[in-house]
Amino acid sequence: MSMFKSMNISSSALTAQRLRMDVISSNMANVDSTRGEYRNGQWEPYRRKLVETAPKENSFQSYLQKASGNGNGFGSGVKVTRIKEDDAPFRLMFDPEHPDANEDGYVQLPNVDPLKEMVDLMSASRSYEANVTVFNASKGIMMKTLELGK
Repeated sequence: MSMFKSMNISSSALTAQRLRMDVISSNMANVDSTRGEYRNGQWEPYRRKLVETAPKENSFQSYLQKASGNGNGFGSGVKVTRIKEDDAPFRLMFDPEHPDANEDGYVQLPNVDPLKEMVDLMSASRSYEANVTVFNASKGIMMKTLELGK
């Protein structure tokens, strides 16, 4: 195992969690945006965005090592595969005075639930903190190893 592999794994997770927090903050900022994208000849409300991640190990070498039993049991980190839109239905609010109200007086609001977003933000933040702790522990171990060589 490479000396820096644990740091590379932690840094990939830090990058993924940071992007996740950025997407969540974008969702929170647009919780009341009634005009997101222009689709099918009309304005749609903002759609909640979600981050999808997957393990980085998808190379032929990683599969070969795993199959032959030579794998070291460690992964190679995480990568963001895509940012997708949530297909949940929009919320409806009765407000006939609103400029975006339909003929029945209802306004379509984004499918963003602030409570869900806060829970996701707390999860991403805790994951980020845990990976910072692992990164610092790895750094500390390397420093102690270098001190042995003195």
